[in-house]
Amino acid sequence: MTAQDLEVIDHSVHLTHEWINELAGRLDWYSKRSVLRLMRVTLHHIRDHLLVDELAQLSAQLPVMIRGFFFEGWVPKATPIKERRADDFIAYIDQHMGETTEYRGREDITCVFALLNARISRGEVEDIRASLPEAIRDLWPDP
Repeated sequence: MTAQDLEVIDHSVHLTHEWINELAGRLDWYSKRSVLRLMRVTLHHIRDHLLVDELAQLSAQLPVMIRGFFFEGWVPKATPIKERRADDFIAYIDQHMGETTEYRGREDITCVFALLNARISRGEVEDIRASLPEAIRDLWPDP
């Protein structure tokens, strides 16, 4: 038992660190802040391409803290028109990564998708991929 008797929060923090550390390893990045930024921006952009039911199913498999990041700032009525081209999808994430020195674009976005392959159920990954436009789906490696 923790000093604060808040095991659910401690567990969520632990799982969030596991996800960040695993992604940092896949990316071979030093900055955990940049790792979290890439994960958050990519998850936001995936979120904006999914229908609400699929979005809810994905979020149910995310650790509580990452689920919070996933929904952070989301206004369903204000969700922009989604791109259909992979280059536009990548450009959006590139823009939000700014001057992150370790960021390499497509290669790093693919690492986020590989993390999701490893951390959420295969069925959910397949459902999400099927929901995405084909060009964007091609960025996501098979589970």
